Amino acid sequence: MAIIKFKQIDHLHRVQRTTLFFLFALLTTIASNGQDIPEGFKEKAETLAQLRPKTYESIDEELDQEKRDTTLLRYFAAISKENDYLEGEAYALNQLGMKYRNYSQYEKSVQLHEQALELSEKANNTEMRVLSLNMLGVVYRRTDAIKTALDYHQKALELAEQVENPSDHIKRSINVALNGIGNLYQTLEQYDLAIMQFRRALKLEEELGNKLGLAINHQNIGHCLEEKGDLDAALENYRKSLAYNEEINSDIGRVICKNSLAQIYLKQDMPYAALVLLEPLHDESKRIGDYFIASSVFINTGWAHTKLGNYEKAHDFIAEGLEMAKTRNLPSSILYGYQKMSELENARGDYKKAYEFYKKADEYDAEISSATNLRYMNDIIVRYEADKKNNQIAVLAKENEIVRLRLKKNQTTLLVSALIVGLISSILYILYRQYQSKNEKRVLTLEQKMLRSQMNPHFLFNSLNSIKLYIINNEQKNAVHYLNKFSKLVRKILEASSQREISLAEELETVELYMNIENIRFSNEIDFSINVDKDIYIDNIKIPSLTLQPFLENSLWHGLSPKEGDKKIQIRVKRKDQGHVTIEIIDNGVGRTMAEANKENRVLKRKSVGIHITKERLANFSKDYQNKFDVDIVDLFDENGNPNGTKVILDIPTI
Repeated sequence: MAIIKFKQIDHLHRVQRTTLFFLFALLTTIASNGQDIPEGFKEKAETLAQLRPKTYESIDEELDQEKRDTTLLRYFAAISKENDYLEGEAYALNQLGMKYRNYSQYEKSVQLHEQALELSEKANNTEMRVLSLNMLGVVYRRTDAIKTALDYHQKALELAEQVENPSDHIKRSINVALNGIGNLYQTLEQYDLAIMQFRRALKLEEELGNKLGLAINHQNIGHCLEEKGDLDAALENYRKSLAYNEEINSDIGRVICKNSLAQIYLKQDMPYAALVLLEPLHDESKRIGDYFIASSVFINTGWAHTKLGNYEKAHDFIAEGLEMAKTRNLPSSILYGYQKMSELENARGDYKKAYEFYKKADEYDAEISSATNLRYMNDIIVRYEADKKNNQIAVLAKENEIVRLRLKKNQTTLLVSALIVGLISSILYILYRQYQSKNEKRVLTLEQKMLRSQMNPHFLFNSLNSIKLYIINNEQKNAVHYLNKFSKLVRKILEASSQREISLAEELETVELYMNIENIRFSNEIDFSINVDKDIYIDNIKIPSLTLQPFLENSLWHGLSPKEGDKKIQIRVKRKDQGHVTIEIIDNGVGRTMAEANKENRVLKRKSVGIHITKERLANFSKDYQNKFDVDIVDLFDENGNPNGTKVILDIPTI
């Protein structure tokens, strides 16, 4: 490369420097001790730390004069840290990072900007994050770390473009990022892409009225045109940049523009015109302290003397510029110096030295433009341009339209499908609710019928008559005893009717009360007993409420009532298997055959529906269990084959 890459020079936020680096270091030391700080600035810094403004512009407006002084910046950073003012500390560290960068202290500059980035992220401040990312990109560009620089600039650009109603500082940050990305395109010698970025930034700078930004972008566009060989157009842009720098009185801007103009003159074989511009820049470039620029000025001066045949002078100037580049580890400047040394020795006729310098230049060129960086850069560029420019490419626009139509069709299909699914779901839900409602109604009807069967008028009338008989016969003790049992039974029946299920223990207690009351009618002739196996925990077994009473009533009315002699009813609860227990209701009545005959001969026939209702309730209740309820009625016979009662067998699931 015959010309040093000024595209890597970032101008934004640079200020006029009036001291050499050793003075900067001295001021840094003083700042770290917090000495010699004007009282007025101390008061201002403490006020800012208390008010805690969040935006870059509000902080920068207050510290516009003091930000040129590293001592004051370090003091402000310390005060901000002491007050946990994250934005203030990030601002100060970024400003200090710029100072170190401009003195070519890149490692320290990176550390400061990284600290500022960390603070900005902690504060969740987008403006400070974008600024820190851009500044890191600038430092890495200055050291030719291309892929790292591009990463930081793209992150800054993406973050800034997401901000709604961006402030002027965010807009300027977008321009810095565009400028940085454009500079990196130049590194790949993709000048048209670079110019596109610079012109986009130029337009935004015009809207902001930022003359510094206008100067920077005209300078960068000029360099791209120079690399493409359009020297006249390059001169025009360099002169525009110089005019803007004169307006804003930027020393560093003037040095850069005059050095660029001198390069054009050298390419046009006008070495005298180039020297007129370059010679006044020697001391000025050193005074500024940016040795990236200073090394270029000295190497270009040597190039001019080479063209004039002043080989010793040429050697001295190029060697001095090369030494500056080596001392500050500026790879592209070192490359440029070796190239001009090779041209000098070639002009002298010392072809061996010319070849040696050429080889060194070639080694640096290979190092800077490594295959890894180029591959990475090309991939990033393709990705970036695809994202940003796809609306400008006709083929992609057509594909986008096809995709849009397909998506619209898919959306319509999805919407129709969703409506159909929703309609079917609604119908199924309505049907399910209707079924559930019918089932609930059916269950409620069964419960009501069961309650009526439990509380039938015959039972109530007979029970109260029996108790009345005790009262008439002046058997007060028996009357009170059975009246208590009757009231307790009625209460239990009413309570059980409101519950879907109760424990087997409660059910057995209820039927025992029922049998005690009914036994009054039989003059307590009925021998009633309940036997439960020891391994059965009746408190843990659930059963539909009021299940057993209809079977007991059936035994009393049809089995024991017409029988003469001893009368027995026994309830047995025993284990059938792991998932069931068996409840047996055994009576020694006349049996079902004789009971049916007696029923036909009665004048008043009583229709028994209790057992039928109970079976329906058990079938409905079993839906909640993996195992089913089962009811079976068995006729019992004696050894001679005569009817000897009935046995009701209920299999109740326990799980």
